[in-house]
Amino acid sequence: MNDNSIVLPNHYSEIKNASEKISFSMPSDLQTGSLLRTLVATKKDGHFLELGTGTGLSLAWMIEGMSKNANLISIDNSAEYQNIAKKYFQEPNVRFVCEDAEKWILNYTEEKFDLIFADAWPGKYVVLEETLNLLNPGGIYLIDDMLPQRNWPKNHDKNVEALIQDLEKRKDIQLTKMCWSTGLILITKI
Repeated sequence: MNDNSIVLPNHYSEIKNASEKISFSMPSDLQTGSLLRTLVATKKDGHFLELGTGTGLSLAWMIEGMSKNANLISIDNSAEYQNIAKKYFQEPNVRFVCEDAEKWILNYTEEKFDLIFADAWPGKYVVLEETLNLLNPGGIYLIDDMLPQRNWPKNHDKNVEALIQDLEKRKDIQLTKMCWSTGLILITKI
């Protein structure tokens, strides 16, 4: 078995080219995207949150897994990055928010989410408790980049270790650590 036959979502190649033109250096990989598409598809008519739109590479996978009645909020603090995603995704069930995700998480009071993909510092390394509180019971929380990455800042491995230790101590979740892709942690809220 191999991952060589992954079918790319709509607009993926165009977004990747646009990302490379602006030297965007934080894309999610194909395996993470494929898993996201599959996980989103398990939540028919689900309510989804992406923390870290970037240029829309992972968003493309999520949208492809969504049903017509599902909806998604995608947050990033960079209009430059997010504008690339907006160019390709004008779906009425996708809402873009361009602001600091930490502030947004702390102020959000609407419907809880069925899946949260935390691909940014907020929701992963800060305001983790508040982010997990936004998840429905049975909801999925996915984080990537838990294995060493070239773009990690100096001493970031200590942040990752502390996050993993915190998650392992929790009694309100089930988690699986995967040494696959960029290093994923898949969590379900009990």
